[in-house]
Amino acid sequence: MALSTRLQLFNEPETLKMAKLGRELRAQGIDVIDLSLGEPDFDTPQHIKDAAKKAIDDNWSHYTPVAGYPDLREAVCTKLKRDNNLDYKPENIITSTGAKQSLLNAIFAVVSPGDEVIIPTPFWVTYSEIVKMGEGVVKLVRTSVESKYKITPAQLEESINEKTRLFLFSSPCNPSGSVYTKEELTALAEVFKKYPNVYIISDEIYEYTNYVAKHESIAQFPELKDRVILINGLSKGYAMTGYRLGYIAAHVDVVKAAEKLQGQMTSGTCSITQKAAVVALTGDMQPTYDMVTEFERRKKRVLELMAEIPALQCVEPDGAFYVFPIVKSYFGKSDGTTTIQNADELCMYLLNTAHVSSVTGSAFGEPDCIRLSYANSMTNIEKAWARIKEALAKLK
Repeated sequence: MALSTRLQLFNEPETLKMAKLGRELRAQGIDVIDLSLGEPDFDTPQHIKDAAKKAIDDNWSHYTPVAGYPDLREAVCTKLKRDNNLDYKPENIITSTGAKQSLLNAIFAVVSPGDEVIIPTPFWVTYSEIVKMGEGVVKLVRTSVESKYKITPAQLEESINEKTRLFLFSSPCNPSGSVYTKEELTALAEVFKKYPNVYIISDEIYEYTNYVAKHESIAQFPELKDRVILINGLSKGYAMTGYRLGYIAAHVDVVKAAEKLQGQMTSGTCSITQKAAVVALTGDMQPTYDMVTEFERRKKRVLELMAEIPALQCVEPDGAFYVFPIVKSYFGKSDGTTTIQNADELCMYLLNTAHVSSVTGSAFGEPDCIRLSYANSMTNIEKAWARIKEALAKLK
């Protein structure tokens, strides 16, 4: 029996693929260290877990409104005002089953078949694939090490044409860790002001994992706010990956369109998660700050360990919890059995030889790089990088 041709439009996420391969090796008794997934290795803070337990005891166990409980939408508004000085009302908010669903809702809400979507490289693997699922046209704009993997105003201006419908980016960026400053966003905003028909999706899921300055959102510019679709969620900042809660803050028309889409897909997200999310968004932030402090400590150590491998070139990440080194100096080299032709093969080599999982840069639009996470324990990080160093030394 034939399956839908729609499946040919997009690829399986490389991040999930590598995690799956790692699990298969572990099932064979092999000690694989996972540096592929972007999942904090911390447990959900106790006050949030207590709120989830209370929600169960209070019988919050029924269907939820598609857009989310009113108190949760209000809590998102409170958070956006407190942390970002952004004024939104509950009707500007819709909550979903993770930020990935929020992204799908947003892209499907504004992109029609044939519309162009500008995505600066490197980008999170799912951006391009959701656009393809929606029959939009992906238009990648290659950034550079010199710009710290951030698009310039000139590049943006050159890439916009009459078919452009959407610009999609993240700050802090997954995978590069780049963070846009207020000055850089201001310069991009000046370009966007000339093109009123272009929407802007700003993925801010790594907002709190910022090592350099206060987080800046492109939604802060009044002239753009009605066109900005802000995406965020609870997975990274609150160690709530399994709870699955993302949200959109946008113009009410976009929110209504997303609600219409979501109503036919998942309806409202988990009732228990929503009640826990209210406490997460409005409660004690110290556990989040403590996580970021630990991530910064790990980042420093990873950079020290990478410095022991001169062939790796890497821009220091200003946010998120990944390093994204250029590895092309290993292309064409061999350990006598395996010859490395590209980043995909290097990742498989590290998995099978060093038993460390990573993700190829080709999945992020930068084929000369690989992504390695430091959202793992310091013990595992040091063990993994020792294995990586040993495996790479065999390539001649």
